[in-house]
Amino acid sequence: MVQRVIYDPNGFKNVEKDGKAIGWCFGYKAQYYRGFSLSIVRGVKITVDGEEVPQDAIRFTNKGETFTLEEMTTVVDADLRWEFGEFAVFTVLKDGGLAAGKHHIDTEITICPSYMPFPNVAVTGADFEI
Repeated sequence: MVQRVIYDPNGFKNVEKDGKAIGWCFGYKAQYYRGFSLSIVRGVKITVDGEEVPQDAIRFTNKGETFTLEEMTTVVDADLRWEFGEFAVFTVLKDGGLAAGKHHIDTEITICPSYMPFPNVAVTGADFEI
């Protein structure tokens, strides 16, 4: 059986500003069978090497626009929908980024489509290297 690509295999990297690592990022595909408005995202949990990332350190970028998790709940622009199978980028702000070497990530993303009586939760994990 072929495993689906959820994380962009080339998307794990440190993010630099003025020559200094200010965090790290990864590409992640929408896991819902339809595209959706960012406003229905109700939770993003990222854990790396057993350490949960603080919510205020997470940024979401799609189609060139970047938002905090709080800002995402207000985005209803049809041009910014996160389409099925499309990689968006999550950036984690962390001085120094991640150390070179192997790491493990677990990601949990919760969405609440208005037509469903319960939330949809995508739980994924992967090993990667910086």
